[in-house]
Formats: sequence, structure tokens, C-alpha cells
Amino acid sequence: MTEVYNFSAGPAMMPKAVLEQAQKELLNWLDQGTSVMEVSHRGKLFMELVTQAEADLRKLYNIPENYHVLFLQGGARGQFAAVPMNLKGKKGKALYLNSGHWSATAIKEARNFIEIDEINILDTEPQLKVNRLDFSDVADQYDYVHYCTNETISGVEIFDIPNVGDTPLIADMSSDILSRGIDISKFGMIYAGAQKNLGPAGITIVIIHDDLLGNARQDTPSIWNYAVQRDADSMINTPPTFAWYLCSLVFKHLLAEGGVKATEERNLAKAALLYDYLDSSKFYHNTVAKENRSLMNVTFTTGQDELNAKFVAEATACGLQALKGHKVLGGMRASIYNAMPIEGVQALIKFMQAFEQQNA
Repeated sequence: MTEVYNFSAGPAMMPKAVLEQAQKELLNWLDQGTSVMEVSHRGKLFMELVTQAEADLRKLYNIPENYHVLFLQGGARGQFAAVPMNLKGKKGKALYLNSGHWSATAIKEARNFIEIDEINILDTEPQLKVNRLDFSDVADQYDYVHYCTNETISGVEIFDIPNVGDTPLIADMSSDILSRGIDISKFGMIYAGAQKNLGPAGITIVIIHDDLLGNARQDTPSIWNYAVQRDADSMINTPPTFAWYLCSLVFKHLLAEGGVKATEERNLAKAALLYDYLDSSKFYHNTVAKENRSLMNVTFTTGQDELNAKFVAEATACGLQALKGHKVLGGMRASIYNAMPIEGVQALIKFMQAFEQQNA
């Protein structure tokens, strides 16, 4: 069988070692004779797992003590609503930075709950490029400032942290969390759907400063109320226990592999390899400015829809899966999250070279 590399944007591939451990423990977790999916989420063993998972995540990301970590449901889309429900304050409005599809989707949802001022921070000509990150002159007008660190569809990543003064900065890091080092203390809150770098779909991480808890509007449903979830250990209802378990294995795996610093070095090497090839090719094109090229989602095109379709079909037949670009943008997209080994990128480039020779 041809070696298969999964370039899906999400749900994405997970570390092979993690899946193998889960497979080994599936029917007999911790010698209990049952699966982790079959035990009480409030039982001693699962609560120990929960405690250790949070400790491991805190170690990986150097999360300060004055931040709480919540393991919630509903994905990032759920947080698009939960953020304004919890963080709307006396000023009654928030600033949202629009850099692409997902930040625009967050804006649309947030308008149901709070007055929004929107600033487009993305230039589209001649390349996609973030044009502004200093909002210190206006941020104090708002209860919070929100942005998306990595747009999976267009392959645009924002590496510098926006300057918002003392206003809480909220970041949707669903597609680049744990991919590179960040200073958590610069943020009021970070949230991320798990299905890119943390684990399977079904669980969402929220890292939130203590000062932002307890301010939810009165009609906020309990399940979306951060303070309620904090007080209930993220278990106001039965949590997605298997997803939580898999996240715990991913955290341990990343620590064993050298932590976030080593992960970032691997991600930089993978991205550089692929972008260097794209830059050397006259056949493929990437439309993102170098300073905003995503380390996680590399977009490219031949410029011809029929040729793009042929590329995706032939790549799939060669074991290079899920390279079709998002329907919003088209073309191709190689998602090279933490779990993608450099061998997968090398295999992709080898195929791209052969396809270029045959179709140029």
C-alpha cells in the first residue's frame, strides 16, 4: 500500500503514536477492562486525566496562574457567540479585525449580541497581506478586540500580536494553536477548536484571564457561561470524554517531542521546504505575501481549474489526500499541521515536480 499523507484542513491528521496508544487502550484503559469512553467523567481516574491534561497544556504553553483553562464543546463557532455574551461590558461594543473568511464569520455571529466596529486588515493586491496591527489609538473605546491568528482558507497567518493597549485581546487560534510559541499574557482570551493541532473534533479549548470571568450577560445559557463552566470544571454537562482523552495524549506526545519550541522548529522547516519549491516554480502560484504565509495551510494553484482538478485526483491516487482547496477559494491547499511529518511534505513536493514536468 502507498504511504498515505493526509493534508486535510480539519478534522486533520493526528500523531501516529497517539492513535496507536489509543488503539492499544481502546478496550482496556488503565487496566479497568473498559474503554475510557465508558467510565464516569466524574470518576477518580478520569478526573486525574483531566487534571494532568490541564497541567500538561499549561506546561506546553507557559500559561500563567491567573488564567483558567476550559475544555468546552461547540467548536470555534460556539465561541463566536460565547465571546460577546461573556465579554460585553459597559462600553457595549467590540472591535473585530477582519482578515478573511473565519474572522468575517465570527463578526457575523457576534453582531447578534454586541455592537461591532469592523476593520479590514487585509490587502488583496498584489498579494494577500496584513496591513495594520496597531490599534492602540482606538482600542480603549471597546470592551475587547477580536482577531483570527490563522485563516485556513486563504493561508494567511498573523505572526505579530496586535497592539490594543490595555483592552482585552481575544484570539481565535483554532488552526495554529501549539504550532509556535506565544506570550499568553498578551491576551485576554484564546480559544481553539481541537481538530487541527489538539485532537479530534468535538472539544474546544478556552484559555481566559481571571478578570474576564463572571461578567456574562444575564441571559447567557449556562453552557456558554465561562464562570459557570469554570466552577463546574468544564463539566456542566457530560463532556466529550474520548476527545478530552485524546487531547491529553497529544499534550504528552508534544512534551515528549520537545514541547512547543521543537514543534515550531519542525513547522518552520516544513513550511520553508514547500514555499521554497513554490517560489522556484513557474507552474504553481501562491498569492500570499511572504510575511503572512501560513505555517499551517499552504495554498497554491496552477491558475487553471481543470488542471487543478487533475492535480487533486492524481495526488489522491498517489496517497496524498485532501489537497483540494476550500470551495470559497478553489485551487489546492496543503494543511501541514503539527502532526504532518516532513516526509509528507517531501512526498508532496516530489509529486508536484512530476506533475509539473508532465503538464507544463
